[in-house]
Amino acid sequence: MNDTPLIELRNCSVRQGGRQLLAPTTLRLARGERLALVGANGAGKTTLLRLMHGLLDSPGRQLHGQPRQAMVFQQPFFLNLSVRRNLLLALWLARVPGTEREARMRSALARVGLAGEAERNACALSGGQRQRLALARAWALKPELLFLDEPTSHLDPGARREVETLIQQFADEGMSLVMSTHNLGQAKRLATRVLYLEGGRVIVDRPTLEFFNQALPEEAALFLKGELL
Repeated sequence: MNDTPLIELRNCSVRQGGRQLLAPTTLRLARGERLALVGANGAGKTTLLRLMHGLLDSPGRQLHGQPRQAMVFQQPFFLNLSVRRNLLLALWLARVPGTEREARMRSALARVGLAGEAERNACALSGGQRQRLALARAWALKPELLFLDEPTSHLDPGARREVETLIQQFADEGMSLVMSTHNLGQAKRLATRVLYLEGGRVIVDRPTLEFFNQALPEEAALFLKGELL
């Protein structure tokens, strides 16, 4: 990690339908950071994730150097087509030159262990395979910044380990990550920094070791113990 910023939020907030989903928030993500967003349902994790990615708009959001971005959603969507064609379509939509698409598609499938499933219908894959395909689709775009929304929710332990291993490898290759998760163990394993949100507010923003090993504000401490109502 270095101090070169990728993205900054300066007093950014989100309101929808007359409700404030995210209170004014200021934060800075440095290149190489792995940021985990934790908190209860409705705390604002996904709202902040989408804001950082640019799916929601707020004055004060600033990208530095226009880094390439990709996002893996909690329930990734695929067309009723083969694995291969789903990836080629994503590369076409991203305006990857036609001469590169086939090679990128094959490399991405090999990268996540799905080379043998290229002609299989993407909608027939298991949950773990679908999430690995979503990671392949993101990886094929060669992002500098990857957003992940609950990337292992509803997966069995084996599939969760496979997905976590890929995420860790992506980070080791130099990708910066922002990830929402309910899994505190996952945050501890994968993140270099943890934000705890409650009621649309960032309550704690600390390096991972400090978050899990030092005293926290009461609401964050209760959440960590599983006692937050």
